[in-house]
Amino acid sequence: MKKILNLILANTRLKGDIPSIREIEKRLNYNFKKPDILIAAITHTSLAPADEEVSVFERMEFLGDAILGLVVSEELFIRYPFYNEGQLSKLKAKIVSRKYLAMIARQFDLGEYIFLSEEASSSGGKTSISILANTMESIICAIYLDGGIKDARTFITQCIMKDYLSLVTKDPLVNFKSTLQEHLQGQSHQLPQYRIVEEHGPDHHKEFVVGVFLDDQCLGTGTGPNKKAAQQAAAKAACESLQLL
Repeated sequence: MKKILNLILANTRLKGDIPSIREIEKRLNYNFKKPDILIAAITHTSLAPADEEVSVFERMEFLGDAILGLVVSEELFIRYPFYNEGQLSKLKAKIVSRKYLAMIARQFDLGEYIFLSEEASSSGGKTSISILANTMESIICAIYLDGGIKDARTFITQCIMKDYLSLVTKDPLVNFKSTLQEHLQGQSHQLPQYRIVEEHGPDHHKEFVVGVFLDDQCLGTGTGPNKKAAQQAAAKAACESLQLL
């Protein structure tokens, strides 16, 4: 680990006393023994020199992703002794997903502390789901390199997995159509059919009302600015009606 740490610190471009470091440490509830490792973790690839072939940020993201996967898998394995592999995999996939990690990053206001190029920042980099998620993984790597697997596990379980059961059920993280389809197939039913029930508004500002049907029975309806969103809303209503959520 010392060799990896030295490689990262040797390539850290930002030096000196950066006030935001103390602020982000408070938000993360972790004090770095080597603050430079945190600087490296929040310095996005967009700031790397054009001739730099290897991105420190992306390398830290790679290792952080692996550590996150290991800890989450271990925690779920312990917490759900009666879950089969498929159930564990589905829950893990939600917790390590880009959308979930970005949601956690927003809770830390992480976007305010990421060092980005002017171009990346002006194009919405500080709110980008991908950049926020990647930075969370990079920070996990930084904590691991700074304090070891014990500190990394504590951060993941206390910060990233805190309230995860309520967070993974939020609409952006759930594919209600898949949930409904899997349930119906498990009950030996046919696949549900989605039909447009109504359309409102002018062509440039349409609103669709979609119903989801099993044979001729309407399981739920939903509204959205496009057919895909309306289908998801209808599937959510059906899942709620069937008490799947």
